[in-house]
Amino acid sequence: MADLVITGGTLVDGTGAAPRLADIAVEDGRVTEVGDAGSLRATNATRTIDADGLLVTPGFVDIHTHFDGQITWDPLLTPSCWHGVTTVVMGNCGVGFAPVQPDKHEWLIGLMEGVEDIPGAALSEGIQWGWETYPEYLDAVDQLPKAIDIGSQIPHGAVRAYVMGERGAKNEPATADDIAAMAEIVRDAILAGALGVSTSRTIAHMAIDGEPVPGTFAAEDELFGIGAALAEAGAGLFELAPAGALGEDLAAPDREMDWMRRLSAAIGRPVTFALTQNDHDPESWRSMLKLAGDARAEGARVRPQVAGRPVTLLLGIQTFHPFAYCPSWAEIGLLSVADRVGTLRANAELRARLIAEAEHADPAMAQFLDPSRAYPLGDPPNYEPHPSESVAARAAQAGRNVHELYLELLMEDDGRALIMRPLLNYTDSNLDAVREMLLHPTSAWGLGDGGAHCGTTCDASTPTFMLTHWARDRDHDQLPLEWVVRKMTSETASLYGLGDRGVVAPGMRADLNVIDHAGLQLHAPEMAHDLPGDARRFIQKADGYVATILAGQVTLEHGADTGARPGQLIRGAR
Repeated sequence: MADLVITGGTLVDGTGAAPRLADIAVEDGRVTEVGDAGSLRATNATRTIDADGLLVTPGFVDIHTHFDGQITWDPLLTPSCWHGVTTVVMGNCGVGFAPVQPDKHEWLIGLMEGVEDIPGAALSEGIQWGWETYPEYLDAVDQLPKAIDIGSQIPHGAVRAYVMGERGAKNEPATADDIAAMAEIVRDAILAGALGVSTSRTIAHMAIDGEPVPGTFAAEDELFGIGAALAEAGAGLFELAPAGALGEDLAAPDREMDWMRRLSAAIGRPVTFALTQNDHDPESWRSMLKLAGDARAEGARVRPQVAGRPVTLLLGIQTFHPFAYCPSWAEIGLLSVADRVGTLRANAELRARLIAEAEHADPAMAQFLDPSRAYPLGDPPNYEPHPSESVAARAAQAGRNVHELYLELLMEDDGRALIMRPLLNYTDSNLDAVREMLLHPTSAWGLGDGGAHCGTTCDASTPTFMLTHWARDRDHDQLPLEWVVRKMTSETASLYGLGDRGVVAPGMRADLNVIDHAGLQLHAPEMAHDLPGDARRFIQKADGYVATILAGQVTLEHGADTGARPGQLIRGAR
């Protein structure tokens, strides 16, 4: 008898094949049969899900998350679980929590807090330390209850500090002995089940003390020495946040691609890097895609990871905004959100002072809060607004002072309204560049950053955006549904060697989503105080996920936790 049968759904199987009506049988965590619609209705099963009129897909595989700390207290790994994700990869960008000397716990927390905007107080309270080495960390994660499968990469920053101490933390050059010691740790991590090694080379990534991530300025002998450990182990992937990602060094992209392609060729392993469009060098992403294609033609596996929408700041009374940098904001800055809004509504003189002070904002900060590049997000959220919808354009159309309108918009919905300020992928005030990046044959979907950037954005919801905006709602140049599903399932799984998932076919893991695609709706991000110590973060939910299934067990039903915990630590490729 089958454990689960799903009948009559429109199957988009993850291969890129056209949608088709199908029945699916599951037993012992695996798909056992995929038949024509109606063919399995009479099959005896512990549970049957009638998916008539619904979409059935593989579970989504999100390869760029930062759940390294959250996994120790949150078996669901919210918010990713609310968006059809059944497998995540953490340990990206060179930051993580192992290996670690017993007296360096708080230092690693400060590194993660600075780079990934995860509240240090939450990490300090939430993480129950019980490891020193990376294999010990994997063993600890292995024992935790999980509603999502999780794979991990060993972070260069932690390895460097563990081997070199203060010299490593301060980015001093590594000696040959240092490199050999780091390589041994990386090799042992891969043999213990790490999916790869990660590093960061962008100066935008800094610890809470302002020091760039250890390894940011690593010389080529160090990078190749670590990479050689992957070759020795015969497994693993090299992941990085590259130099020049924000356009601070216009020559950096070409230099980065040069060593990445040589490294991949030398070690015979994939190299994957974050790629976005930045306003300072808005065409560099296109040249990087070409170079990645050239490398592929030469036999090197260099894969850019690209986002599905803009990388943004979410501005609001709950977080930060232009007026928070005005002297008069100090009068209400320590009040609750409700009291801030109430005071602003009642005190016209305070509003006038804030509006006047905003006219003289610090230029360095003003560029991030520019009203001509700021858009009310709305609910449902609009991540591809037209330039006419910016705060500045709306003010001009209404003949109003731009900062007066800006403050008014922030006060909407009792101070819960959000304004989107795109930082990356929106130079052209549209998502055409994102579409081109997604469509490139070398690119992999990623950069959702689940678990990270708690007070600034919430891009872990991108799978839902991909299914709605790109495959249903965009008024031009949509992407085929079957292509979007493949991009988030078999393509991401295969990049990390996870050949047992990402496709709905007999013998594959029964990681599945049953989705009301017509009714699928992404909600606006909201601020929650649900991290350890009551620390805050943005969360984002969606309607339309009828069931999310991991290894044949329904883990979420209509977005609600069922209590099932079939998740596993993924140890190595399969």
